[in-house]
Amino acid sequence: MTMDVIAADMTTEQRKAVALEYLKRLDRGDDFFELFDEHVQFFFPKVGLTDGIDALKDAFAKIGSLLAGIKHDYAYFNYLVSGDTVVVEGTSAGRAADGTEFRAGVTHGGRWCDVFEIRAGKIHRLFVYLDPDYAGSDTSRYEWLSA
Repeated sequence: MTMDVIAADMTTEQRKAVALEYLKRLDRGDDFFELFDEHVQFFFPKVGLTDGIDALKDAFAKIGSLLAGIKHDYAYFNYLVSGDTVVVEGTSAGRAADGTEFRAGVTHGGRWCDVFEIRAGKIHRLFVYLDPDYAGSDTSRYEWLSA
């Protein structure tokens, strides 16, 4: 996908396409940082809130250490678009860094929701909501999981 969309006036489909392109590049292991505005605000559980492209790169270095691979289930995404905001709810499967496989609906990991703000063809804000325990190893703190 080329990022020909530079006008601030984007359609719903163009905004969805930017979000989808980010997820596809993430799955392929391709560079996706060019999809982000240099002043991006980013949130990921256990990483926290970051500001700017350099902080985003540092955050993804940490997040990358959790995973050996991931594949999002594009055909089953739920989208909600309002203005610049694109909410994508979905499922994924993959392998945690320790080799443990996860799949939404089968293991604890794999369900997520991303909230994007996309303007002028760039992601200005991305907040990721999920349980970063892809391997499902954090069970001792939850009585209902350890039983």
